[in-house]
Amino acid sequence: MKNSAIIKFQSLSQNESFARICVSGFIAPLNPTVSQLADIKTAVSEAVTNAIVHGYPDSVGEIEMRLYSDKNLVKIEIVDDGAGIDDVERAREPFFTTCCDGTRSGMGFMVMESFMDSVTVVSAIDEGTRVVMTKRVGKDSEMGN
Repeated sequence: MKNSAIIKFQSLSQNESFARICVSGFIAPLNPTVSQLADIKTAVSEAVTNAIVHGYPDSVGEIEMRLYSDKNLVKIEIVDDGAGIDDVERAREPFFTTCCDGTRSGMGFMVMESFMDSVTVVSAIDEGTRVVMTKRVGKDSEMGN
């Protein structure tokens, strides 16, 4: 990849908006459409929120956002060293959530998948989770979406 950045921040809810701002600034030189920018920011919000809420439910930990770009391709990794996911395939099912207080809809992965070209999730219990998302951006790439 031609350009890259790594940003680390604490798993605090206010850092979800920080992550959105960082990814916006990083991809701006690629001239994404307004729709593509909104899609990417939403997907990042979902991935970071999942890391905060599910990765570190009872503590504050570190989240790493890795950003890569090359021509019109953006790759974003959201990585935590938190609780991990027991069953990734089940966690990706719509409406599935491990949160029992009714505040979570279980739609995070579905939202990421609907806004990005690809989403990969790798996780292990007590080792953390890595969400890798890619998307082609720019007016020419909208023809294929």
